[in-house]
Amino acid sequence: MASNVFSQNFATQAPFGDLTLADNTVAGGLLSFQDFPASQDHYYEFNDFSQGINTGFADGIAAGVEQLRFDDGFDEASSTHTPEQLPEWACAYCGVHNPSCVVKCIYSGKWFCNGRMGSSGSCIVVHLVKSKCREVQLHRDSPLGEAVLECYASGNKNVFSLGFVPVAGDNTVVLLARDTPPNHPSTRDLGVDMSQWQPIIEDRQFVAWMVKVPSEEERLRSRRLTPQQVTALEELWKAAPEARLEDLEGGPEEPENQLTPAVLRYEDAAQYQAVFRPLVKLEADYDKASKEAQRRENITVRWDVGLNKKKLACFFFPQDDVEVKLMMGDELRLKHRCPSGRPAWEGTGHVIITGGSSEEVCLEMAKPEVPEDTSVGFSLEFVWKATSFERMSGALKLFKDYSASISGYLFHILLGHEVEPITLRIPLPKASFSAPNLPELNHSQLHAVRSVLQQPLSLIQGPPGTGKTVTSATIVYHLCTTAGSQVLVCAPSNVGVDQLAEKVAATGLKVVRLCAKSREAVASPVEHLTLHHQVAHLNLPGSELFRKLRQLKSEKGGLTSQDERHFAQLRRSLEAEVLAHADVVCATCVGAGDARLAALRFQHVLVDECTQASEPEALIPLVLGAKQEHWICPSLRSKVYLPLVRPAGNQLAVQSGSSTN
Repeated sequence: MASNVFSQNFATQAPFGDLTLADNTVAGGLLSFQDFPASQDHYYEFNDFSQGINTGFADGIAAGVEQLRFDDGFDEASSTHTPEQLPEWACAYCGVHNPSCVVKCIYSGKWFCNGRMGSSGSCIVVHLVKSKCREVQLHRDSPLGEAVLECYASGNKNVFSLGFVPVAGDNTVVLLARDTPPNHPSTRDLGVDMSQWQPIIEDRQFVAWMVKVPSEEERLRSRRLTPQQVTALEELWKAAPEARLEDLEGGPEEPENQLTPAVLRYEDAAQYQAVFRPLVKLEADYDKASKEAQRRENITVRWDVGLNKKKLACFFFPQDDVEVKLMMGDELRLKHRCPSGRPAWEGTGHVIITGGSSEEVCLEMAKPEVPEDTSVGFSLEFVWKATSFERMSGALKLFKDYSASISGYLFHILLGHEVEPITLRIPLPKASFSAPNLPELNHSQLHAVRSVLQQPLSLIQGPPGTGKTVTSATIVYHLCTTAGSQVLVCAPSNVGVDQLAEKVAATGLKVVRLCAKSREAVASPVEHLTLHHQVAHLNLPGSELFRKLRQLKSEKGGLTSQDERHFAQLRRSLEAEVLAHADVVCATCVGAGDARLAALRFQHVLVDECTQASEPEALIPLVLGAKQEHWICPSLRSKVYLPLVRPAGNQLAVQSGSSTN
């Protein structure tokens, strides 16, 4: 049978010219060099494989590389290393130290194996995700040598973006980044077909032909770490990079400044603020560090123009390699050191498209000046904003300093004080409790609506399908029509707000969906309800001039300073007019702290998905003058001292007073 040849290229910046006879011996004498006419780089070439490509290209590689005799090169059972004397290349998690199975994280300098940690992925992939690192190097005694994995075309070393592609007319594969253009100069002569691109990490594990998976015997002898231990170890390494598992088992050091634990009852608002404000700051610091650690290098950008004539930067963003996921409206910063010989450039934009399975992201740039003639070598940064945390801290301060920010009853309830139950004097509907264009209420929903309308604080809970959304929309409808005041509807997520806004709007009420200004360009299922849409399309005094200035700003890319001031003034006055005449204002919990709502007072507040919000986050909509609040959530298992709407089978039921769920 004719022999097959498989070649691997792993670096473009550092050719493998420093390989020694010892390196060749480790690989069983099967390594040789082959010069490629398209590049000065060298390729590994594996000869005399006894098995060909019979079941597909990737299977052929796996079968061929298996002939490199991984097991013959290392016998862990015969290794003289004791647990206390493991070599430096031993897996920092489990201790496996077979050179064919381990990979070095270039950033941390630690070694990790390709063996799985339960269902969460291999040790090396788990570490890369948790530490937000992306560059690795193989062991010098591995069959593929001491190679840094990088893209042959661009030098991109992000392993989550790398894959292998067969070279036309040759049993050779080349490493390329996912976003490598098909006509890239470095690959044009190789005849690669990017449609055959396959990732080097599959199912959170390096492909076995590149990095061997530890044998069952090796895994049985290895350490077993729990997910909690792995997380704690990664956190410990941030402060002490040389720390070992033994240091973790010794127990964490006591922090200098202990956080005050939350309690069920607080003496006053000052104690409440003293407990939660440090927690908000701690969360802000962690969120900032997480975002700033997401910097990406060697991004390939495809420039385009949107329907609104704004410049779009499109690029691939693998979803597996970071804990922070991109969301519509996120602000990112693109940078380039020297685009086409010009001075350094940077620009910011907002995410308007997340590609899902294609993993392509589109960034709408804030300014039209972009280096359209440059497509490679960009870096990407997350722009961290403290808005959410500033609004939480502001709500805590307002709760403490301004007694009129919330009713006395709710104030004492939130602090855990014992208060006498009260009933609000809100007239109940004399005819039907069902709202227009909503399904008829069943008996339990009817009982729930009747009960909570006259309660200053209610908790509605139940599993999906029990009619919480319809019940909530009906409550909002009756609060508007009978109490005669505005209602603020909130949820932690934009999706939750949109769903409830759509339901409430179906009743015929005037609903305004308040969005963050950074999300106004993002398509919404309730676009017609959004504040910016109503300001732009309603016939109000000043609307025509506002639309003309907005169109001029879009076409010219900006306005004169005088026109900009006039434009901003018109926008503020039109927004205030729309908000003042709304029956219901819908926003996220954080969005309720928007300056555009500062002049309004909402006596009735409804918070959906309340268990998904932190306590300071849920406090933001309450300090706008709330006198009556209703919380909506799934089933809970906690001690609740509130009037409850509880699930009864597949229905909702009401229970007042203390209840254990």
